[in-house]
Parts: sequence; structure tokens; C-alpha cells
Amino acid sequence: MIQDTETIDEFLTRCSADVEEAVRKAAAAEILPRFCRLAEHEVDQKSGPHDLVTDADRLAERRLTEVLGALLPGSVVVGEEAVHANPATYEAIQGDAPVWIIDPVDGTRQFVHGDDGFCTLIALAHRGTVLASWTYAPARDQLATAVRGRGAFLDGERLLAGSPAPGRDLRVATSHPDFTTDEQKHALRALWTDGVAPRPCGSAGLEYLAIARGELDAVAFSWEAAWDHAAGLLLVEEAGGAHLTRTGEPFRVTGANALPFTAARDAATARRVAELLRTAA
Repeated sequence: MIQDTETIDEFLTRCSADVEEAVRKAAAAEILPRFCRLAEHEVDQKSGPHDLVTDADRLAERRLTEVLGALLPGSVVVGEEAVHANPATYEAIQGDAPVWIIDPVDGTRQFVHGDDGFCTLIALAHRGTVLASWTYAPARDQLATAVRGRGAFLDGERLLAGSPAPGRDLRVATSHPDFTTDEQKHALRALWTDGVAPRPCGSAGLEYLAIARGELDAVAFSWEAAWDHAAGLLLVEEAGGAHLTRTGEPFRVTGANALPFTAARDAATARRVAELLRTAA
């Protein structure tokens, strides 16, 4: 719980471990017991066959909403499943209150199919600035954290994204075609060019972690739901990376971004990918 005269920065110094405990407990209680054990009635479609939701998503988000809201009184929660039920709740990202942004199971398709490439994403933002993030891959028992200005870490080890090796094709993960407009598909096709090796993305959160670890050079994504991007973008920034929309501006979690956008291991790579996306217009 935040104290009367405490700043959010001081709260993070004191309570980051409590957030880590909350995400681990939510995964242990609601997600891992259902991994590879989902019954048919525990899985539903939202907008289509590639947009799934499970009981693990709903119950983990509910648990995290209660715990995180209690940790920081006066804060609000924007969770993927709550927004699906009531889209108006997304507007809290634009407000003045601190906001917890939650994706309880990022990579639900992988989770449903028994693939361990899924994670839980939590970010704390205030007035459009992401201040801290937690990326937890429970099936791999990996926890990545970032606090603005304090660096990015994976299981306590500092993350430094570095730069792509000269002369090697850029490894870029891109949006699934089902989640792109015709204009966005046209922009993304510009990445199929000499010097770039694009592939479809998996869990957005784990793709951002791969950038922060220097295992992936960039992503190019065509949607802007904050729960998919807030945690990972701060992780990439704090590991030394950068992000840009196709018009050359940093991505805003509050929305109204020119899509597709990119996040990359370094500023030069972000500029290169953004330029390719822009010239396809």
C-alpha cells in the first residue's frame, strides 16, 4: 500500500517484490494448473479462431486486479478481459490515476495448444508513461522486470540488447495476417526485402523479451492494445533498445499511433524498420 506522502517511484522501490509475488501466485493458482489440462468448456473464442480466451485468463486477471489495486490505492486496472467485457474501461489509460495494465495470458493460442511460449504481462503507467513492467513466463519460470531509469533484468541479471551483427539479415517478428488491415499488410510486406528476415510473431511479450536479450532484432506490429505492448516496450527501452511508429514517433500506450510500429535492439535498427514501413505507404 502506498503511503500518504510517498511517490510512485518510492512505491516501486518498496513494493516491486510484492508485484513479483502477486504475478507468481496468480500463475501458480490459475494458469499452470490448467496448462496442458484445459477442458473444452474452459476455452472460448473472442473475435475469431486466433483470438482465444480461457478460464485461466479470466481468473488470473481477476486475482491480479484485486491484489494490485490493494497494493496501490487510488490506482485503476486495465485488463484485457475486463476491457473485452466493457470496452469503456480502456479509457482509464488516458486518465490521471496510476494504471495497472494487465495481460493475464499473453500468447493464449500457444497456451491452449500446450506450447510453453506464453507469459503474464503487467505494467504500471501514469499519465501515459510506463514506469515499471513485469514479464513472467510461468512454464519456463522466467521473470523479466524493468523500472524506468533503472534498467531491465531477467531473473536478476541485467539485460543489454546490443546491436545486430553487421552484414547479417535483420531478424524481425511481424503481426499475424489475421490482425492486419489491407493497408497494414502492404506496409509489412516491405520487410520482405534484402537484408531482412521476417517471420510471424508468437507471444508479443516474449518477442519483446527476445529483443531485450539480443536474440531478436526487431518486431513490426500492427495493433496497439496496451496490454500487449506496455510491459515489453519498457523492457526493450531499459535494455538499450528503441521503438518508433511508421511516422518516426515513439509508440504511445495512450493510443493514436501510426501503424504498423516497430521496437528494436537499438535506435538505428528501429529507424531502418520504420523507414521500410513508411516507404511502403
